[in-house]
Amino acid sequence: MVFWGGLAVTRVLLVPGSGFGAWAFDRLIPELAALGHQARAIDLPGRDGRAATLDDHTRAIRAALAGPTILIGHSAGGYPITAAAQAAPDLVSGLIYLAAYIPRPGKSLADLRRAGPSQPMRGAFQISPDRASYRFDPARCADLFFHDCPDAAVLTARMGPEPIAPQETPFPGPLPMLPRAALIARDDRAIPPDWQRAMADGMAQEELASGHCPHLSMPGPLAQAIHRILSTFPVGN
Repeated sequence: MVFWGGLAVTRVLLVPGSGFGAWAFDRLIPELAALGHQARAIDLPGRDGRAATLDDHTRAIRAALAGPTILIGHSAGGYPITAAAQAAPDLVSGLIYLAAYIPRPGKSLADLRRAGPSQPMRGAFQISPDRASYRFDPARCADLFFHDCPDAAVLTARMGPEPIAPQETPFPGPLPMLPRAALIARDDRAIPPDWQRAMADGMAQEELASGHCPHLSMPGPLAQAIHRILSTFPVGN
């Protein structure tokens, strides 16, 4: 927490999911700022098609932290935010999982995806010739991610490649001991909502009547939900 104009301000770092970049949070950041939170977003390594590992993602997040910060990870972003909290416990003061995969020690993100009760993303992956990265089939993106966004075609065009290695890397554990909460996307067509709830078992949960990307479809209500969660985290984070 930092102080600006005599007011306490929570630092928030937003971490995008597979195929997304920092651009995906452009609608959410001003909504959080209006509630008194200092939010910014980063791109993760490998979103330009180059090779990257989960360690690379972890280092990129750690390098972006200027002081105690709440990390919010969307979708696949749940893994690197947890790894960053494990690597830099003095710089991470809480984790919020946004329609996200929530790590289990010894399990990779791909393990959790395959363990889900259904496989809505089956057949949506376009693997690169070297099998180091993939893209989502543009013909599937609107239904999987953007069915409740009025500009689905524009958003689909912004989706990029995703390195495979981070998603096939088991989370080493143990899980960091700090405040954690989950925001469940109740109308998600990419990660089944019941699976989101199961992965978040034991932590505080809030639900939004949104698809996979509430930061794009309903940034105002999402910011309010994040604000409520932050109010329950220990003072000083």
